Amino acid sequence: MEEPNFWDDPEKAQLQMKELGALKDDRDTYAKLISDKEDMETLIEMGYEDNDESLIPEIRQMLDSFKAEFDEIRIKTLLSGEYDNCNAIIKLNAGAGGTEAMDWCSMLYRMYTRWADKKGFKIEELDYLEGDEAGIKSVTFQVDGTNAYGYLKSEKGVHRLVRISPFNANGKRQTSFVSCDVMPDIEDDIDIEIRDEDIRVDTYRSSGAGGQHINKTSSAIRITHLPTGIVVTCQNERSQHMNKDKAMQMLKAKLYMLAMEEQANKLSGIRGEVTDIAWGHQIRSYVLQPYTMVKDLRTGEERGQADAVLDGDIDCFINAYLKWTALKGNAPAEE
Repeated sequence: MEEPNFWDDPEKAQLQMKELGALKDDRDTYAKLISDKEDMETLIEMGYEDNDESLIPEIRQMLDSFKAEFDEIRIKTLLSGEYDNCNAIIKLNAGAGGTEAMDWCSMLYRMYTRWADKKGFKIEELDYLEGDEAGIKSVTFQVDGTNAYGYLKSEKGVHRLVRISPFNANGKRQTSFVSCDVMPDIEDDIDIEIRDEDIRVDTYRSSGAGGQHINKTSSAIRITHLPTGIVVTCQNERSQHMNKDKAMQMLKAKLYMLAMEEQANKLSGIRGEVTDIAWGHQIRSYVLQPYTMVKDLRTGEERGQADAVLDGDIDCFINAYLKWTALKGNAPAEE
């Protein structure tokens, strides 16, 4: 930073400043853990010397706080993927089930919004398609924050809801599905060639609520990659050109991640692994009736407080997924 040409490239400088901030946060957290550990040891010694049991509740409270902070920084050490430190782009699509599935899509969108708020992350809506009667047909949004993709990559897959439908007069239990796709917002230019003849670009009017410009011009962009069938959309930016640039960036990221997944599947085939869950399969069940429970079908992590989970308390599932993938990565290859 003391170099005279440090700010010649503002974007690069901002990235380095962001990295510096994250490193300082980790250093400060580590220093606090050391200090808290020493404080607890001092209190324990005082309790033994004075035979003072009244210190036990205070020590126990300090220990609980210490464990929570320690576990949080330990989880961060598992975020070592190439793009784990990137922002995340999430797309939610309501599955079959009509209004019920669209309502479930809006519930998941709220869950991730609440989670991001608690983390101090920023949400930016990129594309939004409202449901016919209620809820959301599909929504694409960006989550900006340190390691956002590293945390949220655990959410990729199909989420299943079981409840008594508020849209069913007979009060019957109904099952709904919403697919969740997650990709990193890769800021660097990805070296992926996309031929003009391989894409179809459609323009349409933005559907969100807005001012004088929005909804009056066909500024929203939909890009279809014909060889893979991948579709990306963006309607948030103020011009058609900006929307197209963002959509192309999303398409490149999606194609890059697809290539990485195909490579990983080839390697898994060589190792003989047959237990990996492919994208698009059900990863988590949210049961609201006749009992309440949320269970991740990959890690086995479960919680009985479904309302808290739907209010954004999903860190336990994210942490369990990161530990699970770390264990899988360290597992010996099968013969």
